[in-house]
Amino acid sequence: MAKFWNFVFFQLGWFACVLGAAHQQVLWAVLATLAYIAFHIWQLDEPKVSMRLLGRALIYGIVTDSLVMHLGYLGFEDSWPTPYLSPAWMWVLWVLVATTINGSLSWLRGKPVLAALLGGICGPLSYEAGMRMGAGSWGTGNQTIGMILIGLVWAIAIPLFFYWDGAPVEGGLVKNP
Repeated sequence: MAKFWNFVFFQLGWFACVLGAAHQQVLWAVLATLAYIAFHIWQLDEPKVSMRLLGRALIYGIVTDSLVMHLGYLGFEDSWPTPYLSPAWMWVLWVLVATTINGSLSWLRGKPVLAALLGGICGPLSYEAGMRMGAGSWGTGNQTIGMILIGLVWAIAIPLFFYWDGAPVEGGLVKNP
């Protein structure tokens, strides 16, 4: 049941942040999503271990999204707190994705090729959905190249997050039905 709720809260957080960005109203969406992330950390047996993963995912997301943005292939509607980095609502989404590593995505543990394949497909589709909802655009560069870059970012991200987590297959929420 924990995996189910992890999936539900991930989806709610994603929609809240994307719709908030599309309407220039990200504060409440970010706060609500951060509240879920705090709850997620609080209920863990070893929160310090999870905090390392969440912190690394945050840095990875800021660096990669900001790089793709500065290359001209990605644009965001709400640029708070600075136009030089990806926006804070995207930072929250990167951390939110990391909460799924031992939750709803735990079935990918030990399957790095499948994790990379799904990350490489679902990442760009998620960005495209967010853009169609008004949270951003593919920037001034070529949309196809932008999608390929985001696909590479996510094809690396999902297996990398599992590597950074390092929990054994029996650990975390994996044992929960």
